[in-house]
Amino acid sequence: MKAIIIDDEINCIEMLEWLLKNYCPDIELIAQCNSAEEGIKAIKKNPPDVVFLDIEMPRMNGFDLLQHFRPVNFEVIFTTAYDKFAIKAFKFSAIDYLLKPIDAEDLKNAVNRLETKLKRSKHDTGLEVLLNNIKNIHQPLNRIALPTLEGLEFVIVKDIIRLESDSNYTTFFLTGGRKIVSSKTMKEYEELLEEHSFIRIHNSHIINTEHLNKYIKGDGGYVVMSDKSTVPVSRSRKDDFISRLENK
Repeated sequence: MKAIIIDDEINCIEMLEWLLKNYCPDIELIAQCNSAEEGIKAIKKNPPDVVFLDIEMPRMNGFDLLQHFRPVNFEVIFTTAYDKFAIKAFKFSAIDYLLKPIDAEDLKNAVNRLETKLKRSKHDTGLEVLLNNIKNIHQPLNRIALPTLEGLEFVIVKDIIRLESDSNYTTFFLTGGRKIVSSKTMKEYEELLEEHSFIRIHNSHIINTEHLNKYIKGDGGYVVMSDKSTVPVSRSRKDDFISRLENK
């Protein structure tokens, strides 16, 4: 796989080059660029399979660089210092990122996932979803990528009525009677959706309160959703659920 590194910090470029050489022998490094402007020229001159792209750079950041390539016909692995807003956008879009300082094991895993993706011989739409989400990075993100056994499905967050867990899988119940089974745990989605209108009301259930029609009192009680489905509220989560409803 042909690769280009774009980063304004020389020491970061040198460290990533060393890691690729020692841990990812299938990667052929064809260019190292110290700015987004240099990176644009290098990509156009010799199109890569993957770009290791820093986000924060002077004059033009990594997201601005990608706007010069629409559609983006290469894979991207972002390299970044910790930024909770950007990382949430990556997770929503199922896009790979590496936190600086880059860990060798994390790099190997990202490259392995990339090899699997390239074998499918098609670019998914995750990057386009990311670029759309990143425009409103400090607002609730509006589309989420759901990994399934067939690949990725992208859904509008407001169309999610509820989630139900089944071991290491999570079933999404959507408007229009659609269902999607994702190969991620409910715990991961609970963290991703915490800033939206989602509440975990049971060990096996998360609901979107925007689709909540009715709460029926009882030992724990249960809720009725917009699709007429009923979902139990566990006793241990009842007080928190009612409190959050009252504070909406």
